[in-house]
Amino acid sequence: MVSLQFHRFSFAFTLVALLSLSFPLYTHSFDFTEATVDSIQEAFRNRSLSSVQLVQHYLSVIRKLNPRLRAVIEVNPDALALAARADLDREKNGSNRNRLHGIPILVKDNIGTADKLNTTAGSFALLGSVVSRDSGVVRKLRKAGAVIFGKASMSEWAAFRSDQAPNGWCARAGQGINPYVRSGSPCGSSSGSAIAAAANLATVTLGTETFGSIICPSAFNSVVGIKPTVGLTSRSVVIPISPRQDTIGPICRTVKDAVYVLDAIVGYDIYDAKATKEAEKYIPQGGYLKFLKLDGLKSKRVGILRKDFFDFPKNSLRGKVYEQHFNLMRKKGAMLIDNLQIVNISVILDYNQSGEELALTAEFKMAINEYLSQLTSSPVRSLADIISFNENHDKEEKIKKYDQKVFLDSESTNGINSTVRNAISNMAQLSSRGIETLMREKQLDAIVTPDVTVIHVLAIGGYPGISVPAGYDETGAPFGICFGGLKGYEPRLIEIAYAFEQATKVRKPPPFKSLLF
Repeated sequence: MVSLQFHRFSFAFTLVALLSLSFPLYTHSFDFTEATVDSIQEAFRNRSLSSVQLVQHYLSVIRKLNPRLRAVIEVNPDALALAARADLDREKNGSNRNRLHGIPILVKDNIGTADKLNTTAGSFALLGSVVSRDSGVVRKLRKAGAVIFGKASMSEWAAFRSDQAPNGWCARAGQGINPYVRSGSPCGSSSGSAIAAAANLATVTLGTETFGSIICPSAFNSVVGIKPTVGLTSRSVVIPISPRQDTIGPICRTVKDAVYVLDAIVGYDIYDAKATKEAEKYIPQGGYLKFLKLDGLKSKRVGILRKDFFDFPKNSLRGKVYEQHFNLMRKKGAMLIDNLQIVNISVILDYNQSGEELALTAEFKMAINEYLSQLTSSPVRSLADIISFNENHDKEEKIKKYDQKVFLDSESTNGINSTVRNAISNMAQLSSRGIETLMREKQLDAIVTPDVTVIHVLAIGGYPGISVPAGYDETGAPFGICFGGLKGYEPRLIEIAYAFEQATKVRKPPPFKSLLF
């Protein structure tokens, strides 16, 4: 087992050791502010920018801002070498490559990479563990030519260790900070991915979601997050919570960039065969880029869930902004069906009453033990080992302060018994009688909800959703709008989200002063 005393400082050591290197100065005409995949690829083509220069730039920004934001746990020590390889490949074979070729991507710290990076879910318990292969999504990203730039911070164990720990906190990186309002929540659990995308610490990022972990941080950090249909993206070699609900998706500054990433990571994976094979039927021939349409709102039937969702005080800023957005959507040709309700919505939104908490608690123990058993090496091999590690390292893991009650509850379970099976069956019925019946009866292309209110509706049925920046409140804190649909509805959701984004142009980078507090 690797000494914890040494790795206690691994977060600072990894960054400082790499970033203190003396990189050569470079001059270029490229504007890095809010750089997109398209603008970067154009710069690659006209030779005003190289992948090495792009990585150097992000390293400089991370060195300056990450000690405050705590969005990045580790930078890949091979990042510059990988960028140089991409540049050489471009010189030899031309620039007609995948759109992600040479693009640096930060992946959430629960997504496995078979390289020099750790995969720890933000916990010291897994520091030094070794995965046997790249995760399915990382393997596809490498095939597309992306530069695996580093690991983004996250709510430790995807916020499944404790209900007491704040969003965005993990032992290895500390407390992630919302780049818009320091006192505001960054949400989670893909907090680091969203913070990094918002503050321009990387071109694109990757997150995971079980319930809300892409949608919520995207909304709170004014970026775009796509939660794909469960099974559309492989979960192999990703630290799990529940195979029934877990999904992997992009968090980026624009819908188009998120779609570039989605296009690269969807598809069958032999190591997550059942789910990815079942979801293959939802992948459109030719991919998702063709659904980036400026007129994507035209003739779309969008249901507004008012009760329990858009319950804002009269004359509130948020309420007014959403009404303005609805009017704009109508002008762009959308048909908004108002005041819709999902049957049994109060039960669905209740984490305990729906059965979601019971099911996840049992599923986690089985899933994490299976994941740990497949590691090439690891200081812990079971949930019981993790609990013991935490008890023995209270100072680092803050057990007395934040506890590990969810872990303890999960460890006390004994597989999927009849009670758990009934809970899972109940959620399936709630979904069938709820959102599925509503959308089919009203012939909806999407439902629209504010911020993160819909996360449990989407979670228990494995449905997709896209969060797009919607505005900023009186304090400057961002809020989002979410378009959700049934399994395989990604094409329509992309059309709607892209057209909405292009018509509203809400997103703006964080104020520089807030990043240098």
